[in-house]
Amino acid sequence: MSLPTKIQTTADLATIGVAVLLSAVLIKVYLVPASSPRVPPAAPPAVAATSVGSSLKGQLPGVDWSKNGRTLVLAISTQCHFCKESTPFYRRLEQEVGKVVKMVAVLPQPAHEAEQYLKDEGVQVDQVKQVSLGTIGVRGTPTILLVDSKGVVTKVWTGKLKAEEQEQVLGVLKKG
Repeated sequence: MSLPTKIQTTADLATIGVAVLLSAVLIKVYLVPASSPRVPPAAPPAVAATSVGSSLKGQLPGVDWSKNGRTLVLAISTQCHFCKESTPFYRRLEQEVGKVVKMVAVLPQPAHEAEQYLKDEGVQVDQVKQVSLGTIGVRGTPTILLVDSKGVVTKVWTGKLKAEEQEQVLGVLKKG
């Protein structure tokens, strides 16, 4: 076989190989139905965003809403810089209204890590809970929820609060 014949045969085989590969890709993309993405079994169920009137009863094991009376839920994360920037306000909340409302910190991190974070920041709360924030309908941190004795959310504040918003929170909590 001469060199030009070998080159022609190799080129023909390469063309056929590319055609087969391209055909397989086109068939997979256009003719085979796409499978729906699978949710890992450990993923929490989707919950509607928490709003006034939402019930947290049964969502935070170990929190006794009726015994607490009014409960302030701090949904925060050790990875959130807005949460860290809000810690002076959380300390102020504990000092000014910690006697009239229970405070529960809810974080996605392990409880021991969350407790150390709060200790390092000087934030004292009545309980620390580890939970995926999406399971209680929290979409972003920081979020503060005021919950009544029935486990129903009565107020929601999201994001890093401005000074006037902080005063509004304190006013609502002091009214009782």
